[in-house]
Amino acid sequence: MYMPSISPYDPNLILITCDMSGAYRTTDGGKTWDMIHHEYLLGSTRCRSVFDPHDPNVIFGANGYRGELRVSRDRGLTWNPLGDGLPPGLLELAIDNASGHFLLAGTQDGIYYSTDSGQNWMRGSGFSGRAVGLHIGPSDSQGRRRCFAASNTGFFRSLDSGLTWERTGKGLPEKPLVDFAGGCTADRCTLYCVSEGEIAGGKYVGGVYRSTDGGETWTQAMGKGIDVAERVVTRGERRSVIVPGYSIVVTNNVRPETVYVAESRPGQVYRSDDAGENWRPVYFANPNEEGFNVEPSYSMAETGRGGSTASGLGISPTDPDTVVMTDWFKCQITRDAGRSWQTLHTRSAEPGRRLAKGQNWINNGLVVTTVWHYYVDPFERNRHYIAYTDVKFARSVDAGKTWISDFAEPLRNTTYELALDPEIPGRIWGAFADMHDIPNGNIIYGRHYREQSGGGVGISEDFAVTWKDSSEGLPKEPVTSVVLDPKSPKNARILYASLFEAGVFKSFDGGKSWIKKSERLGAPGKNVRACRLILHPDGTLFCLVTALIKDGEFQPEGPGLYRSKDGAESWEYLNKSQPMLWPKDYDVDPRDSNVIYLGAADTYRKQEGGLYKTSDGGLTWSLIARKGPETFGATVHPKRPDWIYMCLTESAPGPGLWLSKDGGRNWKPFLGIPFRNIQRVSFDPADESIIYVDTFGGSVWKGPADE
Repeated sequence: MYMPSISPYDPNLILITCDMSGAYRTTDGGKTWDMIHHEYLLGSTRCRSVFDPHDPNVIFGANGYRGELRVSRDRGLTWNPLGDGLPPGLLELAIDNASGHFLLAGTQDGIYYSTDSGQNWMRGSGFSGRAVGLHIGPSDSQGRRRCFAASNTGFFRSLDSGLTWERTGKGLPEKPLVDFAGGCTADRCTLYCVSEGEIAGGKYVGGVYRSTDGGETWTQAMGKGIDVAERVVTRGERRSVIVPGYSIVVTNNVRPETVYVAESRPGQVYRSDDAGENWRPVYFANPNEEGFNVEPSYSMAETGRGGSTASGLGISPTDPDTVVMTDWFKCQITRDAGRSWQTLHTRSAEPGRRLAKGQNWINNGLVVTTVWHYYVDPFERNRHYIAYTDVKFARSVDAGKTWISDFAEPLRNTTYELALDPEIPGRIWGAFADMHDIPNGNIIYGRHYREQSGGGVGISEDFAVTWKDSSEGLPKEPVTSVVLDPKSPKNARILYASLFEAGVFKSFDGGKSWIKKSERLGAPGKNVRACRLILHPDGTLFCLVTALIKDGEFQPEGPGLYRSKDGAESWEYLNKSQPMLWPKDYDVDPRDSNVIYLGAADTYRKQEGGLYKTSDGGLTWSLIARKGPETFGATVHPKRPDWIYMCLTESAPGPGLWLSKDGGRNWKPFLGIPFRNIQRVSFDPADESIIYVDTFGGSVWKGPADE
């Protein structure tokens, strides 16, 4: 989560964005959150929204990674494009508190200004580098505004309302600036820059710097109480020296001497009330540490730990004691100058209970991670399960009203799939992995890929309350899928597991041991990136092998859909007539294993994204829909098999979920879902009118099967 913004009119109105494309809004101080519809605003991880100082309904913000300027005139509910002459790629916004009509915008290589509330923009001259912060000071006697800006290359100021900029900054270190904030009263501006830190000559160089003369000269503001000591960290045989690093600084115009800074290594928030002469740490998120002052969350209850590197700080424009802090999946607020922090991304269903594992937590709408499958237990319909990325796994015993989050081994970073025994209540197998996002772009393009990444299969006999490892015979690779043969004996279940980079494995004893069964699957020695198994009711087993990039090129050997009709003893390649470099997911008609729907994504040089269908077991394929560059795949409604749900993930240009009621001939979008990156659809076996929509970064949405 990134870029928290608090309204100056209503402290209960807060906006937050996420790197998974969601933008969120609360009007009750974080008790509940709504996701802003993707047609109105996507989350920007780089640009904080700003509020009009004279109209409580007007907010300016950046739309998504492209960063186009948008405006809301109803307190953030809906948004519209704005800004003639302003290019996309917004990194910073600032608004003049005196008039409300004058705005500054910073991009990768320039500063722009508007004098008509963002309608039209002009580029200022003299500024260079990537903007990291902006501030608008008071006007001089002739009405010219003093403006301040920092880039990664240095500090700049303008004395003519943003028309021209000059580089200043005497006293700043010769290091890239990473953040900037300022506050101005009637007679004085206090400005803060943050740079990278290092130990040089036995002294800490970098960190927070302060200027009180309009940016002309700067003084290091790493006063008493802030961390400047390097530390040695040993992990096994690896020894490394950690130097404290600071990444975010915030202040406001009400009391510019009050300033907060976030330490990224190891992770702390400091507050100063005298412009950096003295500091005190204010964020103590670990229950066993002195000064513990953070309201518990589900992750804290399960791990006994809290806190992480801050990804965002947002200070109230009217109250310097109110600050919102975000990290990778948590959000907290202090309203008392850092003495205590309230958790905003979840709340306990058992308030007052002593912190312990296995507690029930309420989802309040601020959920920013990925779901691969959602399950309703066939024996006890109030038991629901979520196969999650990053937060491992969650289960509910009250049909999703509250959730229990489980972090215990053998659960790992990601749960990709569950296999529920159709005859033994409570018996479940799970596919676990340390690597997330398979087969999406983070892995295929190598952004999150690690050559050494573990995984395994787990088994539960008590409705997923506890798990045991069941991985003997499996290599230490991510397990992406696990399926059960329902025709096998109850006391010796046949299971199949797909392992990314290792192929398919089979168990004849309910997962106690595994044997590799990957003959002619993928391209042995080149690409066996198995990512999804499906066992058809007629006994046909399918496996999808996804993309591999080597030396900057998608490799043609290996990716595709494979079929086995002999229990995984041998495999045949099904899409010779329609080869695909990046297939992502698929589904099979439950009535006929020859009818298959296969999703694919565009590659560097080839436009092949879309949904493909074969009705003859792979002899011929036809492109039946293309609504964007990346189609994740399709889900066939198990009780209405002519109903096909097409899911778009990553770069969806509009709605991410589409429905065909005639096997793919005609399509209609689901317009009401506010999140657009959809992966799969899950079903309630007892209620075919309901679907659960599994998303890539927006958790699960429940709604009607037919929009």
